[in-house]
Amino acid sequence: MAVKIKTKFGTIDIANGVIATVVGGAATDIYGIVGMASRNQIRDNLNDILKRENYSRGVVVRQQDNGVTVEVNIIVGYGTKISEVCRNVQEKVKYNLETMLGVTANAVTVIVQGVRVLGDD
Repeated sequence: MAVKIKTKFGTIDIANGVIATVVGGAATDIYGIVGMASRNQIRDNLNDILKRENYSRGVVVRQQDNGVTVEVNIIVGYGTKISEVCRNVQEKVKYNLETMLGVTANAVTVIVQGVRVLGDD
C-alpha cells in the first residue's frame, strides 16, 4: 500500500518501502541507536540488527486523511538515556519525512526492541 498525495497536477504515490528507507536512515543517524529491529522478531526469525535493505521490516506506515503515522522499532545502546534517544528519533523522522518526501507525520511511535552494549568496533 502506498501513500497518496494529491496535488494540483495529479496524484503522487510513495511506496511504503521508500518511506521505510527514509525513516530507517533518519533513525540510525541518531546517537545512541545501535540499529533497527524487526517488528515481528519471532516470525521473521531475526534477532539481529536490520540492514538498510530490510528497514521495511522494522517500520510500520499507516496513512491517515492528512498525513501518516509511523511506528519505528529500534535497538538502543547501553548507557544512553532511552527517553532522549526516542525523542530525537521522533523529531528527526518527522523532519526528514516532511523535507524529503513532503509527507506530514502526525505521529511517530518509537518501540525499543532491545538494548545492546556498544562495542569498540
